[in-house]
Amino acid sequence: MEAAGLELDAEAISKHFGETRALSDVSLSVRAGSVHALVGENGAGKSTLGRIIAGIIRADAGRLIVDGNETAIHSPRGALDLGIASIAQELALVPALSAAENVLLGVEPRRLGIVDRRRMRATYDGLAGAAGFDIAADRPVASLAIAEQQQVEILRALSRNARLIVMDEPTARLSSTETDKLHAVIRNLRAGGRSVLLISHFLAEVLAVADEVTVLRDGRVVRHGPTAGESEASLIEAMLGRKMGAQFPVRRQPASDAPVVLRATDLSGHGFGGVSLAVRAGELVGLAGLVGAGRTELGRALVGAAPVTSGRLEIGGRSVSFASPRHALRQGVFMIPESRREQGLFYLRSIGQNVTMASLPEFSRLGFVATAREGRAAAAALERVNVSGGLAAPAATLSGGNQQKLLFARSMLVRPRALIADEPTRGVDVGARRQIYDLLTELAAAGMAILLISSEMEEILGLSHRVLAMRAGRLVAELRAEEINEPAVLRAIFGPPPTKEAA
Repeated sequence: MEAAGLELDAEAISKHFGETRALSDVSLSVRAGSVHALVGENGAGKSTLGRIIAGIIRADAGRLIVDGNETAIHSPRGALDLGIASIAQELALVPALSAAENVLLGVEPRRLGIVDRRRMRATYDGLAGAAGFDIAADRPVASLAIAEQQQVEILRALSRNARLIVMDEPTARLSSTETDKLHAVIRNLRAGGRSVLLISHFLAEVLAVADEVTVLRDGRVVRHGPTAGESEASLIEAMLGRKMGAQFPVRRQPASDAPVVLRATDLSGHGFGGVSLAVRAGELVGLAGLVGAGRTELGRALVGAAPVTSGRLEIGGRSVSFASPRHALRQGVFMIPESRREQGLFYLRSIGQNVTMASLPEFSRLGFVATAREGRAAAAALERVNVSGGLAAPAATLSGGNQQKLLFARSMLVRPRALIADEPTRGVDVGARRQIYDLLTELAAAGMAILLISSEMEEILGLSHRVLAMRAGRLVAELRAEEINEPAVLRAIFGPPPTKEAA
């Protein structure tokens, strides 16, 4: 993995999107053979700067200097020619192609003008082996879990033999084990002379792998220095411009006689089987498990987004069978999906339309929408989730954290009895994350039954009234409030250690 180092200097970079200032006079230096982290709240300009360096968008002002030479990067291909590759926050793969075909797309080994499949597989296997990833070369990307698709993105960047890799939230969709593997890859890249620009919301990750860190706030650099002199608290204070309070809000215990809103009995479907659970009004139940444990598959089945093959589902004590999420919504069950881009938002539609999409019947009569009333309702919901800006702007113009809060605003308008939140803080900064925690706690306190699916152990521990642990498609443990602690949850999701006889 040896490579000549690349040194990058971004000087006085500015970028506007319409009237929105994304970056203002930002300067940053990435030393050859180093890991430089870029942190800040959603909307601070981190991804915008990364996209400028990767040639995806152009700056309005400023200059880029690569290895001492000023250069203009007009496209991702131009960046690759200079030795700069990027891993985007949102996946950009071809689902119908295999893992190997995606990794080597555009740089396939050929013989007499024809793709050499044997060499392609050997090249892919070498890359995957060096990275410590275990994805078969011929697996269709459409069949891969999101965490595995993220690994394919990483391998594609490595296949270009880039000297600087821009990684935008590369671990947001990975489990803790997979994250550790990626950190090892980053360290190996650095040891081999490559440079990494790491854009991350995970401050512990930044402190663990980065040599230097730059903090952005409102499109400006507010702090820069070696990570050795920083802590999570100091970085949060720089990001927010103030000290951060308690990470989690105070939980209000549900009434002991609160009715069961959502109940599943011996429920089975693709990726899970024999699941029985109950969530009461005012209760937030955490669903913990490793990637591939079947948590998302169960959540989707509970709202009719995936078929149930056997078992019984009840809402408010009445047996139901959902043919679609729309049908589930009519019965008072709403889901915030794992991927806001692929399953949650309509990026080219307006912010207001995204908020009211699931509740249009309330604003419609005889096929016509009462747009004024719809707009007032959308504005009120957005105010509750602390999202500002015009209703008419496309949802794509919002930061990741505010996009996520659009889904919460949508849920508030439909007023469900039960909410299933799948990875609700993925790709969200610490400030927006606390706001989402407040929203979840407030909704539960108001009587909503909430099933929280999360890979973040701190979220599970800090928010849940009860924790259900899932492994290999089955519920394997239930932990009540007094039993919830990290060792207990980890033992449940990883399984008991082998006995001496088994060893």
